[in-house]
Amino acid sequence: MTWRTWAAAENDAIAASGRWRSVRTLDRGGVEATVDGREVVSFASNDYLGLTQHPAVIAAAHEALDRYGTGSGSARLIVGGRPPHTELEEALAAWKSQQRALLFPTGFAANLGVLSVLGGPGVTICSDELNHASIIDGCRLSKARVEVYRHRDLDHLDTLLGRVDRGVVVSDTVFSMDGDVADVEALSSVCASHGALLVLDEAHEVLGSLDVDGEVLRIGTLSKALASLGGFVAGPAPLVDLLVNRARSFIFTTASTPADTAAALAALHIVRSAEGDARRARLRAHVDRLRPDHPSPILPIVLGDEQQALDASTALLELGLLVPAIRPPTVSSGSSRLRVTLSAAHTDEQLDLLVSALDALV
Repeated sequence: MTWRTWAAAENDAIAASGRWRSVRTLDRGGVEATVDGREVVSFASNDYLGLTQHPAVIAAAHEALDRYGTGSGSARLIVGGRPPHTELEEALAAWKSQQRALLFPTGFAANLGVLSVLGGPGVTICSDELNHASIIDGCRLSKARVEVYRHRDLDHLDTLLGRVDRGVVVSDTVFSMDGDVADVEALSSVCASHGALLVLDEAHEVLGSLDVDGEVLRIGTLSKALASLGGFVAGPAPLVDLLVNRARSFIFTTASTPADTAAALAALHIVRSAEGDARRARLRAHVDRLRPDHPSPILPIVLGDEQQALDASTALLELGLLVPAIRPPTVSSGSSRLRVTLSAAHTDEQLDLLVSALDALV
């Protein structure tokens, strides 16, 4: 059997299972877009604060393009970084109240780099069962023993840590498919009682304000609330210095483009300003309108059946609303869902349309 024949057979099997996926083309930016020639309002993006279309963010990217060109040319340990890389790392460290920060080309690469460096003989990594795929893959790449604890079950975690000498606990702060949150204060306490290092993936964190004590590495992304592309880790200087020297997903990859980096820096300045506060307040109001007191802008509508979720997503698209259907293997069997994500850029009228459509469908 040739590789081409094998791939075709694998594709046929995926299609026969009803889980075939393909990439749609989304034209225009922001919450208003065009899909297959149809004008839609997107409730699919993670642009939570609506900064991808902000004039200051766009202007910063343009300025970096004009000054530095389109690419970084090589890995930073080979060619060096550009001023925006250093400036952004300093700003991210200050934002997260940490000594140092280090940029990675994506949030996925950040998790791979961090966990593969921390893992080693005699280390046990305890990972929440609903952690993101990048955390799961980082655990697999590490040379550590991996224990999966029940979702947000701190008693289970405490039991697991009681059996290990050197432990690392890794958790999303906001879980990307359910929109629920980890109890970070309690996680920190459990880790402290066992001398474990806490690793937090804050990729979807936008509405909360985390104050973390103890030994912690804070991983984030530039591609959601910060409206750009890339990932980072912030933490104690010795740990970040170790990542510079050992994290393969930092050492052996080209640095983020100057334009992406400058855009993220401009977005971070907005996030930490009065305008950022106003945008978070607007986003909070949007969330409360659909689901009062829900802790994040990720609103799952669990339907269970895969086809029902696909049909609901198609029906919403016919009404001009882009709401993706999430199904296995992204979520467990029997928990297929619509995943609504809200943005500060959504208008009240657009939320009216969504609420009306969901009431009719669900």
